[in-house]
Amino acid sequence: MSEWFETLDGTLDQIWSRLSRGVADRRAAARQPTFATVSPGGWPEARTVVLRRADRQAAELDIYTDISSDKIASLTATPRAALHIWEPKPRLQIRMQADVAIHQGDEATAIWQNLPPQARLSYGITPSPGDRIETSLAYVKDPDPTQFAILRCSLVSIDTVHLGDDHRRAAFLRADNWAGQWRAP
Repeated sequence: MSEWFETLDGTLDQIWSRLSRGVADRRAAARQPTFATVSPGGWPEARTVVLRRADRQAAELDIYTDISSDKIASLTATPRAALHIWEPKPRLQIRMQADVAIHQGDEATAIWQNLPPQARLSYGITPSPGDRIETSLAYVKDPDPTQFAILRCSLVSIDTVHLGDDHRRAAFLRADNWAGQWRAP
């Protein structure tokens, strides 16, 4: 029997298994990917986010954010992002590129209603996230559903590197229906 990393199908299955686990398990490495955008001024920006939904059929990932955060301005200017996950135990790097749509309104309201009160505290900070404040705690958390947004990431590519005894790299593209191809690591 072959290991998952020896086949393209096994590798892609492993990626989606880890993404799904990231949604369900707070301790999973895929729970908190690095999310990179380009600022309106052209600078790269990277931050840690929380993965909230992974849908293999649609090749989509969801992240929640405050509509006033810097990433909204960045995504409005350039609606694309890169996501990065490092899984230490299997020594697996997952890099993804996505087109990103910002969702508010009915869909966001339905999700907001299911958020626990503690989670809602992250959406509705005054002054807005990133604004200058006089002291480290000179802000107020006032949950506001109008500040809540969903970043729907439609994946266009996935690139993985497995650092086992033999290094293996695979790339998968939406454009070729995720068939995958081996790449030099």
